Amino acid sequence: MPSLMEALESRRAEVLGQAERLREQIAGLAEEVSRVEERLSRLQIARETVEEVLAAPSSPVPGTDATGGGTGGVAVALVKAEAELDLTVMSPEYREIIALFATSGAEMRCKEVCRHLGLGTEPRHVEGMRSKLKRLVERGFLAEPSSGLFKVDGRKQGW
Repeated sequence: MPSLMEALESRRAEVLGQAERLREQIAGLAEEVSRVEERLSRLQIARETVEEVLAAPSSPVPGTDATGGGTGGVAVALVKAEAELDLTVMSPEYREIIALFATSGAEMRCKEVCRHLGLGTEPRHVEGMRSKLKRLVERGFLAEPSSGLFKVDGRKQGW
């Protein structure tokens, strides 16, 4: 008959083994969650980009017919958006971002912008915001004086 100490040591070893197996499962699940969240972030960015393109007004480009001349409506919308974008045709999200910068006058990083607009500060939100801010820099509404730091660039609207 095993002694009480041997029985306790056997039980301890069994529980330690269970704990190690559970830690391995947790690590595997954490990696899987991370991969799924990354895919979700990329899908969110793609969704926002598609919404943005679809929200842009489209009109025929000179030299094409009203249907886009074989270039597709998306190409026409992109050309139009790049050529004549102004605040009145922007999506509400972009107008809200520009209004935030215009009223605060402060330089901000992506995470700060997310906080001010009541968005989450998880990587998927911050990266989506970074994409929007970079687009606004390209279009002349914002400036990026140093990497990752954004401020209003009122030259586009005469601010």
